[in-house]
Amino acid sequence: FAQRQKRQRTLPLSHGPSRLRHSPPLIPMLRALLRTANHNLSRPFVRPPSLRLFTTPSLPPRDVLGPYDALIVGAGPAGLAAAIRLKQAAPDAEVCVVEKAAAVGAHTLSGAVVDPRGMDALFPGEEGRREWVEAVGAQKVGEDKFWYLTERRKIPLPTPPDMDNEGNYIVSLSRVVSYLGEKAEALGVEIYPGFAGAELLTSGDSDDGVVLGVATGDMGVAKSGAHKASFQRGVEIRARATLLAEGARGSLTKECMKRFGLREAAGAQEMTYALGVKEVWDVAEGNHRPGEAIHSIGWPLPRDTYGGSFVYHMKEKNRVSLGFVVGLDYNNPYLSPFQEFQRFKTHPAIRGLLAGGKMVQYGARTLNEGGLQCVPKLTFPGGALIGCAGGLLNVAQIKGTHTAMMSGVLAADAIAAALAADPTPAAEEEEEAPEDAVPKLISLDGYERALKESWVWSELHATRNIRPSFKFGFLPFLAYSGLEAYLLRGRVPWTLKHAHAGDHTATGRAAKHKPIAYPKPDGELTFDVLSCVAMSGTNHDHDSPSHLVLKDAGVPKAVNVPKFAAPESRYCPAKVYEYVDGELVINAQNCVHCKACDIKDPTQNIVWTVPEGGGGPKYTAM
Repeated sequence: FAQRQKRQRTLPLSHGPSRLRHSPPLIPMLRALLRTANHNLSRPFVRPPSLRLFTTPSLPPRDVLGPYDALIVGAGPAGLAAAIRLKQAAPDAEVCVVEKAAAVGAHTLSGAVVDPRGMDALFPGEEGRREWVEAVGAQKVGEDKFWYLTERRKIPLPTPPDMDNEGNYIVSLSRVVSYLGEKAEALGVEIYPGFAGAELLTSGDSDDGVVLGVATGDMGVAKSGAHKASFQRGVEIRARATLLAEGARGSLTKECMKRFGLREAAGAQEMTYALGVKEVWDVAEGNHRPGEAIHSIGWPLPRDTYGGSFVYHMKEKNRVSLGFVVGLDYNNPYLSPFQEFQRFKTHPAIRGLLAGGKMVQYGARTLNEGGLQCVPKLTFPGGALIGCAGGLLNVAQIKGTHTAMMSGVLAADAIAAALAADPTPAAEEEEEAPEDAVPKLISLDGYERALKESWVWSELHATRNIRPSFKFGFLPFLAYSGLEAYLLRGRVPWTLKHAHAGDHTATGRAAKHKPIAYPKPDGELTFDVLSCVAMSGTNHDHDSPSHLVLKDAGVPKAVNVPKFAAPESRYCPAKVYEYVDGELVINAQNCVHCKACDIKDPTQNIVWTVPEGGGGPKYTAM
């Protein structure tokens, strides 16, 4: 393990995603880690009685790793920013990051135009910015365009102030995250890609319990539930502070919010989401304009559906990223976000850009759109939510990387302050404590206070009423959002509520809508779903339990088909759900981890859980 760490840290900081880190087999890695880590593990660790509920008579007990000073679930912008900042502020802190993707950055997808303030907080000064900009191939935005589209025309509009990208950078966020992973490891952070955080480790009941860490999922389980020859039990990872940085609609975040009543504690509304579908193209040389950023509203979406497009010309030669975002509170069950994106590409302004080019990667991801009124209480006993796990995306700017990273920085600062006040290393504390004791946990209340005093909160407060104003209709939305953007800037005594208590409640009955006739793909400009999924690199072990769980197997046939015309066959951008001879078939191996099904299913009958670690897409340019 030590040799592996040394080898990884000698890689040049500018290496691309094709050389991303991959995890070793679980048990050998853990044994090596336990031999070489700085923890004092000279005596066996006896699991507290409250943790034994995570084992069953039919399974061997899990190995236990830790305790760490901080455990971070999710190696995205927020999680890695927290890890880096904590090691910068407290170099002796023991920090562990677990990531469900096979490689750091492989599940990261965004537009992306980034506000550099998040990166600047970690790497300050001109030299710091110059290094990361060169390392990730960032392209400074040179020109903004904002269009209203009709079927044949584009009508230029003034770029709203919140979408002014002066000083921002066009990037591949998967490449940025890979870079952050390298920087974190160079500081001594232990990062384990391919290990999915599957369960919260807690003590006590929901009223007085605390989070002690997470357990990773078992590996080598057959679809039947039997253990294959490759079976490896998951591991319990314990920490003084657990940061959930899973992104939008994380499975552990859902569990934590329910267990500790975080939404109710903050008086927050149910989050509303959007689904973003994205492609990366290599276009004809004459069509590439590095630094150009285009956004559009209007066609092809109906006026009662929130959404729009983006087109970003990247630094890499002839490379363009484009995508389409659809609010998941849409009403028509026949609408397909994937097909709307394919239709968008047939607009003359986009068809001309892509003519003679080639699509090189595809992906999809849900994003938070609820804004400030949907942000839950961000701390819980034993940890905190950071980044999009806490709903911190600024939907008016269509940006969340900078706010996510800053939340990670502030959470790390709170942990560092606690460690400075009580410098006893977590491992030393464990050695001296009774065998049935839990580690002394770190309070993160200071993190939430700091966040509410930061520019992150001010930014979300200023734009909080723009997205919910869409419930008044398309034209009133344009008028009110313009008033907010140019004049009010959130300085009003009211906070608008979103129209629905959950996006699934917005789905209308099929009898009230007409099916949408989408054009057939031509294989050059537009594509079928499975051809696109193949361009995402998505893969799961076919002989493993489905990570997409139905609470009631009879609901799809009894409810979804007759009442909603099987919407799961359309809102999913990876053709995971299809009906064969009237029965629902779940093609879990196609899943790109967008989590739209967990959000949009009308009866909330589909539950997205983490698959075996390492499964899913393999993004390199997203």
